[in-house]
Amino acid sequence: MTLEALNHLPQPELYTALQQCCGAHKWVERMIADFPMADTTALLHAANRHWAACSPADGLEAFSHHPRIGDRPAMHQEQAGVVNATTATLEELAALNMRYEEKFGYIFIVCATGKSATDMLSLLKDRMNNTPAAEIKIAMAEQGKITHLRLEKLLS
Repeated sequence: MTLEALNHLPQPELYTALQQCCGAHKWVERMIADFPMADTTALLHAANRHWAACSPADGLEAFSHHPRIGDRPAMHQEQAGVVNATTATLEELAALNMRYEEKFGYIFIVCATGKSATDMLSLLKDRMNNTPAAEIKIAMAEQGKITHLRLEKLLS
């Protein structure tokens, strides 16, 4: 889709397109208020600005729209590095994902693009040592990266 086409979408369709990039309602509403966008740079700047203004509760809402890293049905383009993972790695990812969710109350969020299953497993292990306050900041930063990539893909 072109930026011009995105700028001319009816509001319900624009909402849906933006929500596929980030599932936080407040972020989507703030983004819609900025439309039309002058160029891609303005779109990405607005996305970053509005995400930075979101609360941890908004982050949790966005995270709820994500599949777990390594879930077989979820292995799509963003998690391409997991597709060829060994069964043992996938099982370890699944077990640590559950421990992470028990500890922090939400699924493990990482910008998976370009990362192997081993990379993600290592990040997951490292992040298990974080405090909840530190981890929500990291997870929200990862969501910001994911949103940025999804917006770029939307316009390609």
